[in-house]
Amino acid sequence: MAAAGEGEALTRRGIPLDPQLRVLAIGAFATRFGSGAVMTTSAIYFTRHLGFTVGEVALAVSVAAAAAMIAALPAGHLGDTRGPREVLNVIMLALAVATPLPVLATSPWVLTLLLAVEAALASAANAVRNGLTAQVAIGGRGVQFKAYLRAVTNSGIALGSVVGGAALVVDTRAAYVSVFVMAGVLCGFAAWNTTRLTHLPPYRRPDGEPRLGVLRDLPFVAVVLSTSMFSVHFVAAELGLALFVSQRTQAPQVMVAVLLLVNTVAVASLQVRLSTSADSVATGGRALVRGGALIAVGFALIGLADGSSAWVAVAVLLAGACVHVVGEMIGSGGQWALQMGLAPHERQGQYQGFASLGFSLMNVVGPPVVTLLCIQGGRLGWVAMGLIVLVSGVAAQALGRWALANRTAYGVTTHSG
Repeated sequence: MAAAGEGEALTRRGIPLDPQLRVLAIGAFATRFGSGAVMTTSAIYFTRHLGFTVGEVALAVSVAAAAAMIAALPAGHLGDTRGPREVLNVIMLALAVATPLPVLATSPWVLTLLLAVEAALASAANAVRNGLTAQVAIGGRGVQFKAYLRAVTNSGIALGSVVGGAALVVDTRAAYVSVFVMAGVLCGFAAWNTTRLTHLPPYRRPDGEPRLGVLRDLPFVAVVLSTSMFSVHFVAAELGLALFVSQRTQAPQVMVAVLLLVNTVAVASLQVRLSTSADSVATGGRALVRGGALIAVGFALIGLADGSSAWVAVAVLLAGACVHVVGEMIGSGGQWALQMGLAPHERQGQYQGFASLGFSLMNVVGPPVVTLLCIQGGRLGWVAMGLIVLVSGVAAQALGRWALANRTAYGVTTHSG
């Protein structure tokens, strides 16, 4: 089933033309709006109003991240074998109930449990949604729609953070609780929204086929590992850049917010346009190399802020952030093209669930690497970080060609060339 015929426009006036993609976009925006509001307020609420220490909250968040990693693959597989629309609906209903519950935490262990359940459900929903997207948006539309979704969800997070910011200004328990409740209501709306999707028949696993065949698809595993290493640039741009600006440069602290704004606006405006050329495994590999090269240049420019005067630091930080975000958008299109193009159509949920594990893993191992290179390493550290990303992109391109040539050997049939 194709969501849009090849050669047709994806959107008109910013709205997807295909009704299935429109439903997916509305649901994603609603949930990310709520997430943006919660992300802005949760740490303050847990520490100031519930009385937990920073260390207790950090531990709870770390355990929740581990739960999210564990949930993605089995949830994607369940979506394939039980029907993605039906599974996504159940998960979103559960998430609607789970999202407000952390406000009731009475101890660090209860907080950890509630955040872990919420994170696992959110990760499960994302895996099923990604698989459903890859099944619906075929004919060269998968990467374009993923790019569109990224722009939409970034906008949702940004707008949600404004609501969260209002709660921070009011700074009462009722204001914070209302943010969590609002996020739960939006998840409930997204659950209802999934009922508007067309039913897709579940995948019937042939006798003898492994339940989680993606784990035996060594070429795909290798590609995911390389694209995961490529993704370390997100950690560098989000965590490393903020610490670098405050600890190693003369630039004013407000530059952290300015650089985040530059990234957010660029992604919302240009992500779709810069992803259109990555519509196959081959073009996706080339996009990863181009994106990696631009990211390496952007990181080298950012590194020049170390030891420079305030005005020079501001200039090179802005220049580096602009170059980086272009590479980020091109590279993201390349990642999606490889991950969707190498996956069997009927098992997209399982494969996209596994692909999301790589990104989650980088969020775990990336921070210490970024701290060592970007904060302690200064200029040379940023150059080294850029080279890691570039080499990962080159490796992903080569591994993508190898994987494509060995699809039949691993019992995989795809729609991508």
